[in-house]
Amino acid sequence: MNDFFSVFTYTPWDKLNKKTLTEVRLLSLKSVFDKYPVIEPEFFDDLSVNMSKNTHYSWFECIKRITGPDKEDYKIQNWIFIWGMDTDNRIYQFLLQKLENTKDSQAILVGLAPPELGRLFTEHKGDAILRTLSLLNTPKRLKFLLILKPKGLSLVEEQQLITLNKNDFEKIDFVKSLKNMPNIQGQWFFPHNPMCPVCKGLLVENMDYVKGYKKFVCPQCGYERKK
Repeated sequence: MNDFFSVFTYTPWDKLNKKTLTEVRLLSLKSVFDKYPVIEPEFFDDLSVNMSKNTHYSWFECIKRITGPDKEDYKIQNWIFIWGMDTDNRIYQFLLQKLENTKDSQAILVGLAPPELGRLFTEHKGDAILRTLSLLNTPKRLKFLLILKPKGLSLVEEQQLITLNKNDFEKIDFVKSLKNMPNIQGQWFFPHNPMCPVCKGLLVENMDYVKGYKKFVCPQCGYERKK
């Protein structure tokens, strides 16, 4: 797990450092999955609805550079960086790239942070994706959620358009303060969703409308337990 993407972004919500670029490093999902997971457009539709209804959801155009595991630069136009904190002070950071520059486009989940979240995804794979993305669209369980989008051309594209003195480019102040954001609580799955004792999958809460009670069901092996 040593392949990382880097996002270089301004932080306009931080009045003290809004003119300084911050670097955020995110673990490449190719370190966890064989292929980058595909995220359907409905996820972004729900984010848009929550953005319009909740003041702790907000977005900024502030991304200026994205580099890959081999330090390759990308055009930034189709990239989105999601940065949130839940009510237990756990940080969630996700880097996504839309496959097309359209509202209804699918996206691929490219990177994530902090490291604890990477370990969660390594252990629980698809279950972790579904659960975490659902959390990001549950306003009452979040303290804030920021959606960061590109701001104009990337630094590299701007450099290609204008003649910059090499020393001027090196003067850009890259801050790396978010490099190793800790997981404060140390547990990503909430207590009311235990693991299956049979296959170790994540139990899902369902309502049995025939018997009239809630139960936990394992979608992997079918194990059931009354709540």
